[in-house]
Amino acid sequence: MPEQSSPAPTGGSNPLAPDWLAVPADVNALAPGVWPTGADRRDDGVVEIAGVAVTDLAASFGTPLYVVDEQMARDNAKRISGALNDAMTAIGSSATCYYAGKAFLSADVVRWMLDSGLGIDVCSGGELALALAAGAPPARIGFHGNNKSQTEIDRAVTSGVGTIVLDSLQEIDRVAAAAARHGVRQGVRLRINSGVHAQTHDFLATAHEDQKFGLALTAAESAVAEIRAHDSLDFIGLHCHIGSQIFDAGGFSESAHRLLAVHARLLEHGPVPSLNLGGGFGIAYTEADEPTAIETIAGRIAETVEARCVELGIPVPALAFEPGRSIIGGAGVTLYTVGTTKDVTVDVGVDHDLGVGPGAEGRTDGAAAAATSGEREDGTADGGTALRRYVSVDGGMSDNARPSLYGADYTVRIVDRASDAEPQLVRLAGKHCESGDIVVNADYLPADVRPGDLVAVPATGAYCFSLASNYNFLTRPAVVAVHDGRARVLVRGETEDQLLARDAGLDGR
Repeated sequence: MPEQSSPAPTGGSNPLAPDWLAVPADVNALAPGVWPTGADRRDDGVVEIAGVAVTDLAASFGTPLYVVDEQMARDNAKRISGALNDAMTAIGSSATCYYAGKAFLSADVVRWMLDSGLGIDVCSGGELALALAAGAPPARIGFHGNNKSQTEIDRAVTSGVGTIVLDSLQEIDRVAAAAARHGVRQGVRLRINSGVHAQTHDFLATAHEDQKFGLALTAAESAVAEIRAHDSLDFIGLHCHIGSQIFDAGGFSESAHRLLAVHARLLEHGPVPSLNLGGGFGIAYTEADEPTAIETIAGRIAETVEARCVELGIPVPALAFEPGRSIIGGAGVTLYTVGTTKDVTVDVGVDHDLGVGPGAEGRTDGAAAAATSGEREDGTADGGTALRRYVSVDGGMSDNARPSLYGADYTVRIVDRASDAEPQLVRLAGKHCESGDIVVNADYLPADVRPGDLVAVPATGAYCFSLASNYNFLTRPAVVAVHDGRARVLVRGETEDQLLARDAGLDGR
């Protein structure tokens, strides 16, 4: 099941196109809401991002290359945190936002978020180390994780991390012991599963009862009693995360409604300063995606919280949120260079998902396909077959694992030139030794797409670099920020020498 998206008009003269994918009126256009706000195509056809030509970026840093529109990321952080705080202020409360570093973390991004008034949410010792090294005040850091090591707990406690999110009963004793050992009183939240399942991919739905994160809602009160029994722990409130890539407020509101009932009972035995509703706000990866504006989501959450608190006869608590993807996702673009193109004739009506299955057989070049199947100009063919063009690039699942992990959809455009050729259904493939190595499952590019073209995939700022690997010994790309016509490196790209240096069998050679 793909991640949540809104319905779109059925389109596409090629029967292999998914129902949500329409043939673009202009195959050169950069869809607003999908591409960074700083992206624009010049009169010569070259795309600029924040005033920097993608051709210059490719020439300076090579491809694949992650590019981040710095101003957009900063603006998103301020807009999202501001909308949430404004909505909660309107009901007599406030909202604190932590940037979810798992989406993408670098020293500069930490500083952007701090400058924008956000804290930093980390979920490993490595992320904590980077946040601290980048200058994040420990008090503005929240530390997640379902299996924190004793070393990680000790470091968080001794560093002065503001909140540790307890994920199990065992962690209560571990964190309490560490805090007592180091002579501090540690702020903690308790992660709870509200039982609300956001409409999203199963791997991303982290509020199921049968999953590794947090405790059941029914266990909250006894667990909090254990926390309060430790003088070294300061209970700050409950925490819940219902999933990712969520397009509306329904799941957040229902989760808050359930959690506040427990929150009210906890108030009978001591203070509960805040309630953390997590993150998961969605973004548009394609034109078919229609996420609700954060201002609307924030307003609806506030309405639910206020009404529920009145019903329960309790004060409105301070709220906390953890946006990540919604801040950095849409600000990112990945550049690739086309290496080869290949036309494939497949049977219509057969499942060809990611090129796996019966339809992956019987491949031939475009000329042979046209000659043997009576191909029409629109790309379809008599006899129940149709043409799909595979466009292979110099990256793939090592720099964007989300399509293979989650069935995620993306869009693609040629960015070093404009074209007046007719739209052609394509599948953007990577260079890995995997049939499922697909970056864009289905989109339209000009029919004259060719080797050497520079193409870009937008909305790759979140969970692409973070999930990157060295599969097939590909080096991980650099990450470059663009701002006011200038580019600078956020994360250096790897070299083959660096990969080889890790192999102990090559020592001394």
